Amino acid sequence: MIELVSGTNRADSNTLKITKLIQAKYAAQGVTTGLIDLAQLPVSAFSPTAYAQKPAELTAVLDRILKADGVHVVVPEYNGSFPGALKLFIDLLKFPESFEQRCVCYTGIAAGQWGALRAVEQLQLVFSYRNALNSPSRVFIPLIGGKLSPEGTLNDAAIDALLVKQAKEFSAFVERNKGLANKG
Repeated sequence: MIELVSGTNRADSNTLKITKLIQAKYAAQGVTTGLIDLAQLPVSAFSPTAYAQKPAELTAVLDRILKADGVHVVVPEYNGSFPGALKLFIDLLKFPESFEQRCVCYTGIAAGQWGALRAVEQLQLVFSYRNALNSPSRVFIPLIGGKLSPEGTLNDAAIDALLVKQAKEFSAFVERNKGLANKG
């Protein structure tokens, strides 16, 4: 099972649209996935007390990461980095078992020309600290505004092909490393 994380809590985001497109790529390959949309996190997740005492309505979402064989993060670039909501989500996950030897893959999107390269590289550092197995297969989608319709259709065949390839490669990476993660 691969959990996809739409890495922003912005409503109706391009990130969520791309995440759903990627989920369809996995489905076409027969890979089971789940989708965690940070826009759907309960308000209680943003309480200062959530660090010490996880809100009950958040526990099920956090447990999904623990049960996943792999996590595919779709991350937008905000102000040269990744969104604070994504960092908060990562911080709320159990330490160290949430990412200990768990496979992680990244797709970056950005309005600018670098396709969230900085955001992905920064996330790789965070996940490396958490002892995740970072997949070498990364996709960067620059100038997202011109590549995605309001309905969520991708109009760039080259990027679409990269997403299909990434889903295949990450699925294989997860299969090779299955069982290494401590599934708390």
